[in-house]
Amino acid sequence: MASGDGEKHREREEGEEEAYGDVAELGALRQRQAGYAWADVVALDPAAAGRAVRLRGAAQKVRATGRITFILLRQGTATVQCVVSGEAVPFAKGLPRESVVDVAGVVALPREHVRETTQQEVEIQVQKLYCISRAVPKLPISVDDASQSEEEVASAKAAGKQRAHVGQDKRLDYRVIDLRTLANQAIFKLESEVEYAFRQALRSEGFVCIHTPKLISGSSEGGAAVFKLDYKGQPACLAQSPQLHKQMSVSGGFQRVFEVGPVFRAEDSNTHRHLCEFTGLDAEMTIMDDYSEVCDVVDKVFVAIFNHLNENCAQELEFIQRQHPFKPLKYLEKTLHIDFSEGIRMLKEAGVDVDPMGDLSTEAERKLGELVRDKYDTEFYMLCRYPSAVRPFYTMPCSDDPLYSYSFDVFVRGEEIISGAQRVHDPELLTSQAKARGIDVNSIATYIDSFRYGTPPHGGFGAGLERVVMLFCGLGNIRKTSLFPRDTKRLYP
Repeated sequence: MASGDGEKHREREEGEEEAYGDVAELGALRQRQAGYAWADVVALDPAAAGRAVRLRGAAQKVRATGRITFILLRQGTATVQCVVSGEAVPFAKGLPRESVVDVAGVVALPREHVRETTQQEVEIQVQKLYCISRAVPKLPISVDDASQSEEEVASAKAAGKQRAHVGQDKRLDYRVIDLRTLANQAIFKLESEVEYAFRQALRSEGFVCIHTPKLISGSSEGGAAVFKLDYKGQPACLAQSPQLHKQMSVSGGFQRVFEVGPVFRAEDSNTHRHLCEFTGLDAEMTIMDDYSEVCDVVDKVFVAIFNHLNENCAQELEFIQRQHPFKPLKYLEKTLHIDFSEGIRMLKEAGVDVDPMGDLSTEAERKLGELVRDKYDTEFYMLCRYPSAVRPFYTMPCSDDPLYSYSFDVFVRGEEIISGAQRVHDPELLTSQAKARGIDVNSIATYIDSFRYGTPPHGGFGAGLERVVMLFCGLGNIRKTSLFPRDTKRLYP
């Protein structure tokens, strides 16, 4: 009798030990949590009360109070409170923050809302708890510290309180932790939505998606800002844009094409808006009557993108707002077009000294953005007919005045976001303009020759995905919108 009781007691202890611990083997986890159905944290609500669920996420916070330990479990941008009691408390208490855990338990309704979670109306009464990947006990940065806004850090400092400030370089050094903040999760979900809306808008306009080579024999933009490399004994470089090959695709019979892909720039521009590698949003199309047809497509596509973000990404925008406060972008349903000469006039009237035939400086662009916003109540507009001298060699000069070109830039919050133009489709004019820019025409001979076989008038535009999101959300630094930035100083992680 006593022996039997003892055996039952031992069996119960073994069962209790299996209810928590470090388990990395997925098959063992599946067996131990049989009867619990997988659930997503974001889907948990009061209607799920009483359900036996299995969750996997990161232990963002672990807080012990007496005989209970609370775990703030995070999945992406969703969090829920998990309540651990009984024999598993010491194990739960010793979990390092950011460890990946499996929780099996019952959805319950807390006595009052859990304020620090997104799923405030429910909690999980934990019955089984397993750690499948332990984080180091002392993290180089914490998600909580990385989630603070500049205002919070400044306010704490002004009040004489100590609060860790995670600078931009340290964030990027430990990017895998920094990406776990609500704001960063939202930024890159927003970026995904921009790409989705860009593709959808162009497809609805009859564009076909293409993929052009990133290894090319010569500069695609002109100048020396290219990454040069050896290509099996031949000199080559990384493409500064898909420009040449998207034009050649139009020559190949495609009426309208677009691409989303990497772009490489070797410029020594260590600024808030330049990267050495970014994601290009590019399009090229035949022109029937006038280059304004390209402008009209830009108008439709980017207004559609902005509308899509405002209508479908409210939660992501809220998460970004919490850490990086910004004012919603002002834009018109029909985008404002201004001639370059008119922009020069507005700047001069405002007392800004500008070269009427030169490119605008960053300061002049910002000032013009302010003037346009105040006059037309929009922060998204096009500046058209730039001087030919400041545009790439493949830009078509205006027929009425070759000192100007059929080109345009598009601005958001006073910063350039899109550049476009009608292209030169005459091979002789293209050759002479390339030579005038100091480009070795032999290195782009196949590009020039493609126009000798009959090519329709065409034009297009290009934008940077990271810059679109940076300016839409007023983030102030493009490194915030690049998953793993590559700039003049950074080649890791």
